[in-house]
Amino acid sequence: MIVTLTINPALDRNVSVDRLVFEDRAYILSSGLSAGGRGINASRVIHAFGGKTLAIAPFGGTAGKKFEKLLLESGFPVEVIRIKQEIRVNMTVSDRQGLTIKLNEFGPRIEKAELAEIMKVVESHVKKADWLMLCGSLPPGVPATFYSQLIEIAKKHSVSTLLDADGEPLLHGVEAGPTIVTPNQQEAERLLNRALITRNHFFDAADKIHAMGAESVLLSLGSRGAVARDASGMVEVVPPRIDAICPIGAGDALAAAFLWAMSRKNDFRDAVRWAVAAGTASAKLPGLDFASSEQTKEVYKHVEVRPVG
Repeated sequence: MIVTLTINPALDRNVSVDRLVFEDRAYILSSGLSAGGRGINASRVIHAFGGKTLAIAPFGGTAGKKFEKLLLESGFPVEVIRIKQEIRVNMTVSDRQGLTIKLNEFGPRIEKAELAEIMKVVESHVKKADWLMLCGSLPPGVPATFYSQLIEIAKKHSVSTLLDADGEPLLHGVEAGPTIVTPNQQEAERLLNRALITRNHFFDAADKIHAMGAESVLLSLGSRGAVARDASGMVEVVPPRIDAICPIGAGDALAAAFLWAMSRKNDFRDAVRWAVAAGTASAKLPGLDFASSEQTKEVYKHVEVRPVG
């Protein structure tokens, strides 16, 4: 069982237009709503791949009711926790050429009692899980140490953890010693307070994040693939060249596929190969679509895993 927590979920409005051009009109071709958030997306991918997952998320307000309805129709088990404030509504606009704009709200303020209830629910499910996946931004009212507290709770129950976060929550979370952390290039740059430009910069960043406390690191580099580091050493994971249509959400697919592979007892290097394959295959699709296991398998055949050093 892989439990995902999305503490700051969203009702996602996904809009497809003919073209996105500065200071000119665009025409809407299609529009739809979906239950969104990194953990929700991860559970969606894990479920599509045949894995066992449970998604946990708070909801509130009118948007929250729509979110709950959409989430309950997703096909995998969910646990929704009611909060007083309205959850956020995010918007993604994509055109036929692959240009995408994503606009996110900050999210609702979560009260202390609500946060305590969320932690209680998470711990009750973690006791029966193999992995806990902690995903996305923290809404107002949630301390930056929230993920680090949950990592400690998971450790108490001998449950592995994946951390997919940014900023201070990522910093505190890494120092708590998660099983794996999956920053993208921009998140790693903010964590380390330096620009990452060359391959050696990427290798050095993975080493530094590993030294900060994470047992293993999967540094996502978009079209360049990833650099992965665990106790046995470092690898560079190189995907095939593709025509990317919409890279947004590829990082969610990457993290989800990694855990799906690990839950099948794949070794670390094979799991990061599946991760990069899923991220690459999803980037080939329009909007916030995620690649199927068959589409991912086709890309997996062409992903290279190269030892570093």
